[in-house]
Amino acid sequence: MRDAAASGAAAELDHDVLRRAVISGIGQSDVGRRLFRSSLSLTLDAALAAVEDAGLTRDHIDGLAAYPGGGGAAPGFAGPSLLEVHDSLRLELSWYTSGVDVPAQLSPVMQAAMAVGSGMARHVLVYRTVTEGSARSRARAATEGAGSPPGGSSPGPAPRVEGPMQWLAAYGITGAPQWYAFYVRRYMHDFGLTREQLAQVPLSARTKAALNPKAVYREPVSLDDYLTSRMIADPLCLYDCDVPCDGATAFVVSRAGRIDAPSGHLVEIQSAGAGAGPRMYRDQFADVWWAGPAADQLWSRTELEQSDVDTAQLYDGFSFLALAWLESLGFCGRGEAGDFVDGGRRIALDGELPLNTGGGQLAAGRLHGLGHLHEACLQLRAQAGARQVPDAEVAIVATGGQPNMGCLLLTRSR
Repeated sequence: MRDAAASGAAAELDHDVLRRAVISGIGQSDVGRRLFRSSLSLTLDAALAAVEDAGLTRDHIDGLAAYPGGGGAAPGFAGPSLLEVHDSLRLELSWYTSGVDVPAQLSPVMQAAMAVGSGMARHVLVYRTVTEGSARSRARAATEGAGSPPGGSSPGPAPRVEGPMQWLAAYGITGAPQWYAFYVRRYMHDFGLTREQLAQVPLSARTKAALNPKAVYREPVSLDDYLTSRMIADPLCLYDCDVPCDGATAFVVSRAGRIDAPSGHLVEIQSAGAGAGPRMYRDQFADVWWAGPAADQLWSRTELEQSDVDTAQLYDGFSFLALAWLESLGFCGRGEAGDFVDGGRRIALDGELPLNTGGGQLAAGRLHGLGHLHEACLQLRAQAGARQVPDAEVAIVATGGQPNMGCLLLTRSR
């Protein structure tokens, strides 16, 4: 927990810069488990849809932002670079940015809001694209096609591991399911979380995904299905892990007052949180999992409270992360998330706090954070169809897991 001086400093920052910005347009490409389309093609579909939704043309767009930007990422993760999108859309830009060492996937939206709020740009196009479903399928096919080396010999020495991962890989910890599994097990030990309680996040996600035509997995999952499913990294099973997929999501962030839109169409940014703790290495956290700095920052910049929130779209790369965000954002106390979900009733569509109403990444697909923001905008604009939360006026979105985290508080325009 941060001290009072730190919280006071955050409150003194100029949060009006963010409030000068609105999300004026939203767009999304086709979403599927394996679409086998180029990331640029998907991005252009989403981007053009967002620009049209905002009532603008490409000539109006003078800013461009993305997460994480092109180059250097695992196959299917990064999407097209800013250069590719800029050239394909023939944009004339006064401001642009991308990067990966940022407050998670909401960072380009935050930066776009600050850009239009400070006068650096008027209308910023933001996008996030993944083709991980197709990439993994191609990699699997290539491996199976290559077969085993003659005589079963090794293909050569493993590549050298550098940076923080060198201290983890030596113990067989080579991916996110493994390192998060340690946190979940420790949390279970400290607070008594059961697998039955953890299961409510993916079970609820499947129920809501059945109402989302774009969701990858729409079939229901029972508690017995969950408890008997394949273990990925104990205690995380198959249904605790998000679903790799292909798809692009885009937004237009505009300066308030410079966009003409019907009532309720614009989504206003009330507050943001991007704070980080004193250590940012996963193996050096003083606490098991805690996004308190980002959450404290968000609540210090608004008069709204947790009780005002109508729906929460919280990062669920693993089911436990959604529970951790519930605690970090103050919807319940430390160690209380398992009881808070109340067997899934409190987070249901008709519950006190509808969670991940489109199915989240556990069922709708791993659109990697900005899918949550798209769903929040649909809810606030009353465009979510059969899964619409009645009279949704306030939404909270949180993305990322340690160490990169960010959150936004959004409201429906009047």
